[in-house]
Amino acid sequence: MDKLIKKTAINIIKQAGALLLKEYGNFDRASIKLKSHHEILTRADLLSEEIIIKSIKSHFPAHAILSEERGRLAGASDYLWIIDPLDGTTNFSMHNPLWSVSIAVAYKQELKLGLVYAPYLAEMYAAADGQGAGLNKKKLQVSSVKDGKVLNTFCHGSRDKDIRQAIKYYSRQKRHRLDCRQLGSAALELAYVAAGRIESITIPGANVWDVAAGVLLVREAGGRVTDFAGHDWNLKSQDMVASNGLVHREILQVLK
Repeated sequence: MDKLIKKTAINIIKQAGALLLKEYGNFDRASIKLKSHHEILTRADLLSEEIIIKSIKSHFPAHAILSEERGRLAGASDYLWIIDPLDGTTNFSMHNPLWSVSIAVAYKQELKLGLVYAPYLAEMYAAADGQGAGLNKKKLQVSSVKDGKVLNTFCHGSRDKDIRQAIKYYSRQKRHRLDCRQLGSAALELAYVAAGRIESITIPGANVWDVAAGVLLVREAGGRVTDFAGHDWNLKSQDMVASNGLVHREILQVLK
């Protein structure tokens, strides 16, 4: 990974995080807007996105950008920045500190850098292709848990079929395993898999901007990330299972 890109990305995500912390302290949930029946949008999302995109274009004007709110911004380069300016907007709106900023960089469709920053928690997760993953510079490793202590999480896209599949999965795992939870920030949940805090996250209808950075974190921490058919996850995949690898086969079986 280009050192300049990594250094710049870290500076950008810290700037966005600092802005979001200021917004978080005074946030009024009455100000939210609905993007859809299941999705909300805040001023904080847009301000964070503006900072990130402006900074990327200032430093790397030829690079392409894919953002949750603005969509794809074309570029002449093979580099693609994949950003979620505020992952966990609902948590943010209710003053739940489990929210984050997610930035990934891909080159020719292959993930090279992944950053997930949780400003309120002061946690910076970072992974570079072939260089491992870390939390505040401490090396990460997925958990070795595979028995009755397994903790699973889940998320879902906004389509009705994604929600129905997530509920079905949750019901099965909640009744047959220690626990299954929706923490409300897919980027953070992937980071938690990488850190060994939980064993898996399952996402029907996974949005690439929510998960790209976290995918690299899990892979570089020794975990496994696939679609529901068991094929290695890529930027075009529609669904996702990320795990410590030890519980992966079981989860795929549950999904069938």
